[in-house]
Amino acid sequence: MVPLDAVPEELSAEERQRYARHLSLPELGLEGQKRLRSASVLCVGTGGLGSPLLLYLAAAGVGRIGVVDFDQVETSNLQRQVIHGSASVGQAKTRSAASRLQDLNPHVQVVEHNTRLDPTNALQILEPYDLVCDGTDNFPSRYLINDACVLLGKPCIYGSVQGFEGQVSVFNRTADSPNYRDLVPQPPPPGLVPSCAAGGVLGVMPGLIGLIQATEAIKLIAGLGTSLDGRVLLVDALAMRFRELTLAPSPTREPIQHLIDYQAFCGQSGSAFAEEEQVESVSVRELKALLDSGADLLLIDVRNPAEVEVAVIEGSEHFPLSAIESGEAIEPIRNRASGRSLYIHCKLGGRSAKAVALLAEHGIEAINVSGGIEAWSLEVDETVPRY
Repeated sequence: MVPLDAVPEELSAEERQRYARHLSLPELGLEGQKRLRSASVLCVGTGGLGSPLLLYLAAAGVGRIGVVDFDQVETSNLQRQVIHGSASVGQAKTRSAASRLQDLNPHVQVVEHNTRLDPTNALQILEPYDLVCDGTDNFPSRYLINDACVLLGKPCIYGSVQGFEGQVSVFNRTADSPNYRDLVPQPPPPGLVPSCAAGGVLGVMPGLIGLIQATEAIKLIAGLGTSLDGRVLLVDALAMRFRELTLAPSPTREPIQHLIDYQAFCGQSGSAFAEEEQVESVSVRELKALLDSGADLLLIDVRNPAEVEVAVIEGSEHFPLSAIESGEAIEPIRNRASGRSLYIHCKLGGRSAKAVALLAEHGIEAINVSGGIEAWSLEVDETVPRY
């Protein structure tokens, strides 16, 4: 149970009507609903995971809900980020989410943190809340949230999704509980695990995982049932199979004493993989100028086939990164690029940078297109769909 301060004596008549289905549950009842009203929960991320999390925490009557995000709503978000609507496209995600939550339950106080969570502000932002829900989709943020929760002694409700799979756990419930570093002691090499943006995600998966996270948060606040503390729930939606792993604190885990540079720890730069900084690159505007000048060049797209069906840069040729990694595409690319300048692009610039490095190992010189087709759509040709 999350320790709470003063629990209000009474619910209003309107609140009793609103929460009637909760009040009729013997396990929850009036006392549990009061605890929900007195609780404060911070959700980092208002995207796929944060959407169901926030909606159901507000509907349940959690008294104060903090929302952290620095992004704006985009059309491609709406496939899974159901807290936002078409009218919110272009609006700050925190503002869009707060507006929806206040409409859903005016008894809930919503605090907007329209900023990127980083080591300079994490402790200050997390400190006023009873527990934290991790709705992020990248390793630096997960380690940052985990470490800040450990330093502040706050439970963390963890969730992640990829493709058709997801996982949920409760970290740091007590000083003896496991945390994220027990599940993932070291971050995987950059590029090994694709992001949702690169690898895709079934729209309902964040909803399923986020709902389980919300359930765990409500249980902790009200002191109900058995939490996922010490357990990791694995969900395979294609097989509709739920499995469970036992997780215990590692006896060799280094104590967390302070926050660190998590981008560097995970081998990432500010927006793309560190490999992008180690290869020759051009901007999308420079590439456009070269194409307009009639320069003799070959532009190769290394994204997955499904991504190519969504959007392409006209004139590019497709060789997926997997074919370059296996060696299958090396000689075809060598032949196609003979006598021409070779440029490589992907969605954001990370995979293409890796492809440039791999091609160099085979004596093929290539130049990375920084920002990939995402930057092309934003800066060069807005008719190219974003995804």
